[in-house]
Amino acid sequence: MNTRALGGLVLASGLVVSLAACAPAGGGESGDQELVIWDTGILGRTLESGEADMENSFIDQMAAEFEEQNPGLTVTVVQQGGDISSNGAQFQAASIAGDGPDIRIQYAGGPTISFAEFFEDLEPYLTPEIIDSMAGFNVNREDFDPEGAILGMPYGAGNLFTVFANNEMLEEAGLDPADPPTSWEELMANGEQIVENTDYNAFWMANLEGYVGAWIISALVGGELGESAFTQMYAGEIPVDDPAMVKAYEAFAELGASGLANPDAGQVSNGESTAGFVGGDGAYYIVGSWENNGMYEAFGDDVSVFFIPMFEDAEYPNMAAGGPEISISITNYSDQKELAGEFLQFLAEPENQDRFVELYQTQASNHSDADPSLIENPLLQQEFAQLQEATDGVVFAFDSVMPQATIDLFYRVNAGVFLGTITPEDAVRQLADSYATEIANQ
Repeated sequence: MNTRALGGLVLASGLVVSLAACAPAGGGESGDQELVIWDTGILGRTLESGEADMENSFIDQMAAEFEEQNPGLTVTVVQQGGDISSNGAQFQAASIAGDGPDIRIQYAGGPTISFAEFFEDLEPYLTPEIIDSMAGFNVNREDFDPEGAILGMPYGAGNLFTVFANNEMLEEAGLDPADPPTSWEELMANGEQIVENTDYNAFWMANLEGYVGAWIISALVGGELGESAFTQMYAGEIPVDDPAMVKAYEAFAELGASGLANPDAGQVSNGESTAGFVGGDGAYYIVGSWENNGMYEAFGDDVSVFFIPMFEDAEYPNMAAGGPEISISITNYSDQKELAGEFLQFLAEPENQDRFVELYQTQASNHSDADPSLIENPLLQQEFAQLQEATDGVVFAFDSVMPQATIDLFYRVNAGVFLGTITPEDAVRQLADSYATEIANQ
């Protein structure tokens, strides 16, 4: 039967590890097999009790169906719990010990490539037809090398960084929701108009962990340097301390000091972000397309969406930010590699990818045979219509590219810059130093 485990043992370090993860991956009794999957909250959904939400959890539905096709097999889905950094530390510790999962689901790009030493090259486990039919493999190749080992199978067309707007609040401020700002400066001017003409905060933000900063910095730098800005940084072709990074951080620091956001923005956790916006605590909400369902359920047609706009003098003004988000990997210490490969092939079937789209409505399928009619959420429809106008491309975000330690630092300095405790120049210097150290140690 399909099982799901949530935190059972709390280690001294504070990491939460499931009981199912304490045993080596694979194996079973009486000839039965077990496939252990660790998900970082990306493809799975849970009930308040911690049990799998089978009606709404894609990975649990897929696990159950794969079990049906393979009698004697148990697929155990483990939700790691905790934040991104804790998840990474937990997986690294388990992998060093050789008792992590057979399959791990994590973010694409840097968060996958950073664990290259623990992941199997997927090319032998996926057919050429699968690889050719799915977009996004390039961001999961080792060192972003076009010929590098495939460390993760991309899933879904990816998420986009967006600004959701409460239409009623905009109209009260004298703004037209159908005429979104086309530059960062215009967005800030709109924010000032909202504060001057209403009792609302212009922006509702939850930047305790620095995630809002990650979306804004990635977008603004993409507008300055182009869609390959951060992969070029990773390759050493653009310095991490490029002036474009400082310019973006200066704009973010100005937003933090502007008084346009909720006064506690630097203390509000990302987990509280949606509730605050839905509760009417701001007119604009900078986040991503993964919030499409919640926004439409809460507001219906009274919410609008647009991409984070670039600086008015940006070299690449028609830029979107985001890109492939989900990566599914097989560990190189697993004793169930062939079975894990069969499960990835099962997930790659276009009808299963279509079910992912139909169930979640946060991104389209990355399969060439996808059924676009399954995109039903009006906000997702709007986003992909706007994507057609993003003629400068989609920049793959900083925290989708860089080594994990540099990504962790990125979030911390974002939080500090917003609060004014770290200067933009110091933030960029720290990131450049971290990148140099991590690359040297690879």
